[in-house]
Amino acid sequence: MNIFDRYAPFVQDFIYRNNWENLRAIQVAAADGIFNTEENVLLSASTASGKTEAAFFPILTLFSEDPPRSVGAIYIGPLKALINDQFMRLNDLCAEGEIPVWHWHGDVSQSHKAKLLKNPSGILQITPESLEALLIHKHAAIPRLFGDLRFIVIDEVHSLMRGDRGGQTLCLIERLSKMAGVNPRRIGLSATIGDLEATGEFLAAGTGRGTVIPRIEAKGMKWRLSMEHFFVSDVQAADGKSAENALPEPEEPTDSAPQNSDPGIGYIFEHTRGKKCLVFTNSREECEAVTTTLRQYCEAKHEPDRFLIHHGNLSASYRETAEAVMKDEDQFQTTVTTATLELGIDIGRLERAFQIDAPFTVSSFLQRMGRTGRRDLPPEMWFVIREEQPEARAMLPETIPWKLIQGIALIQLYLEERWVEPPKLDRLPYSLLYHQTMSTLASCGELTPAQLASKVLTLKYFHRISQEDFKVLLRHLIEKEHIQKTENGGLIVGLAGERITNSFKFYAVFKENEEYTVRCGSQELGTIVMPPPAGEKIALAGHVWVVDEVDHKRRLVYCTQVKGRVPAYFGDCPGDINTKVLLRMKEVLSEEKSYPYLMKNAVCRLEQARHTAVNSGVINEPLICLGGDMWCLFPWLGSYGFLAMERFIKIKCAPILGIKGLSPSRPYFIQFTMKAKKEDFFRVLSEMEKQPLDPMELVYPKEIPLFEKYDEYIPAELVKKGFAYGILGIDEMKMRIRSWEDRK
Repeated sequence: MNIFDRYAPFVQDFIYRNNWENLRAIQVAAADGIFNTEENVLLSASTASGKTEAAFFPILTLFSEDPPRSVGAIYIGPLKALINDQFMRLNDLCAEGEIPVWHWHGDVSQSHKAKLLKNPSGILQITPESLEALLIHKHAAIPRLFGDLRFIVIDEVHSLMRGDRGGQTLCLIERLSKMAGVNPRRIGLSATIGDLEATGEFLAAGTGRGTVIPRIEAKGMKWRLSMEHFFVSDVQAADGKSAENALPEPEEPTDSAPQNSDPGIGYIFEHTRGKKCLVFTNSREECEAVTTTLRQYCEAKHEPDRFLIHHGNLSASYRETAEAVMKDEDQFQTTVTTATLELGIDIGRLERAFQIDAPFTVSSFLQRMGRTGRRDLPPEMWFVIREEQPEARAMLPETIPWKLIQGIALIQLYLEERWVEPPKLDRLPYSLLYHQTMSTLASCGELTPAQLASKVLTLKYFHRISQEDFKVLLRHLIEKEHIQKTENGGLIVGLAGERITNSFKFYAVFKENEEYTVRCGSQELGTIVMPPPAGEKIALAGHVWVVDEVDHKRRLVYCTQVKGRVPAYFGDCPGDINTKVLLRMKEVLSEEKSYPYLMKNAVCRLEQARHTAVNSGVINEPLICLGGDMWCLFPWLGSYGFLAMERFIKIKCAPILGIKGLSPSRPYFIQFTMKAKKEDFFRVLSEMEKQPLDPMELVYPKEIPLFEKYDEYIPAELVKKGFAYGILGIDEMKMRIRSWEDRK
């Protein structure tokens, strides 16, 4: 039977109303997998290809034919904004089929949640954190709420595969399925997956099913892509030069600019005028600084403010205002954002996306560019790379424009190989083990150690964790009163543990800093970390505020808006760059290829960088003498391999070679002083690499490397083990040292 004919009548009507002349390939493939098999299904197709409808058309059809006796499908989304957006889309589709759609997260009213609890049915849309809260607080109701659960749809599944949040999601699905006595099929959706087979295995873990992965041939699509480089000072790389192979330069603005103007931000200001755009930044601090500067341009040029801001520390009202304005077809405003608008949410017809500096991953680049190009327009992204002008006497590594080279490498990896970062699924997730242990006890009440171990250690995500490690954790938690032993020998949450599990912040496994809510009068602006004393200024929501009062007990900051500029601080947010990106960066410096998306300044800055790289020998020589006893090593390794190399040299080799002052610029280069010769350096590295190496030796003697949110509650020996065996890229480091063997 034709797939369209198999759909329920109300789904067919929806397709007619939207004037779809035919079904997309992803929709046909998804329907085939859902209707004609009992397997899990992984749908990978470009952004705006209709993956959500592809998954739900057949699910809703099956529900209309045989209505579930409880919630029949759970949709797990990584962001509240994405859930709100999908809620509106699904509501229209389900209204005619009389299938309820519920959404559940921190901003949803209690009355809406109460209706679902009273009448569990249809589709529930929820974040991992809210699902955690549901399992803890509604433990007894789980069988009634989900006793006939048939599908779990995980949106943007790639975003859940690089850390504890994805592991938490899998654990929650397994726990819920066991509690409710069901084994729902899992449907994964993503636009950017690097390794489909590994993702399919990840998705299927614990289900006893395989995963159907339809191969969708992507249509050839044109991109509008450009990359321009700016020194923050006035003199630019292309000044006084004519660059070959460069895109034509946009017209220069002639109006006045603010004092201490930033030419890169001025470029964005001019090329967002009269258009609907997104400007992506790599941190919340940068997001605030860029918004403030763009608003200063508006003021200096006597134009109305046309810039919005959107990031995770802003209040819900600020975020939702930006989303609503961007969806309005008649408003031409630009939103400066972080990854919060990178995923799935449809904010209408965007004409252009800007990316300030290079993102950390190919996946992120594709997601961000995919925000544009909807409504039959080609995707369009303008990279704006900014750096301080290197000083005349700057040393070699500081004269290379790393962000420019990284941006080119990310683009080329996808254009040439369709490469996207594979999932990292081999960590030792002790922080998550603590979290799920405490969550299970909070949910179930008293359990014997054997019962607790059978509920937690059998979760597939913990397959690398031994029973001995779990015993070490439990003994430590009993000692620290996070867990308490009862007279019967059972285990319950202890007094110290209750303070943690009773906080709403417990539901999330991603790291949060201690945040203070910022208010101006009755208006909530958002949150900040480490508020300054009264009288100092802060940046938030794209404006500057003077602090009037800090209430540390209630974690409140009261402030008044003022003019000016001040850096924002929300806590560190480091990126994770794959080794393949670093190797492609090396190629960018060594090849003579021109890239058609580079603008005039970028072409000239790349020429300068290539000239520097060739003359210094950095392409062929990993170790360069910067003069005297100063050396610089270029390992061309990703974040975790680089970290291993840095520690291996410092702990194992530095004492032999007399290396001092080791200073890394992760993951690009390591500078240090050394009196030994170059050949001695490679000889010692090679000899030390051949000796047996326990990864624990690369943890500094007094170091407890706290990476994840709950690491502070874990025994030091497990924190060190998780870091040494799950984070450090020792195999990559060893391979790189072996590749240098002929240099000794």
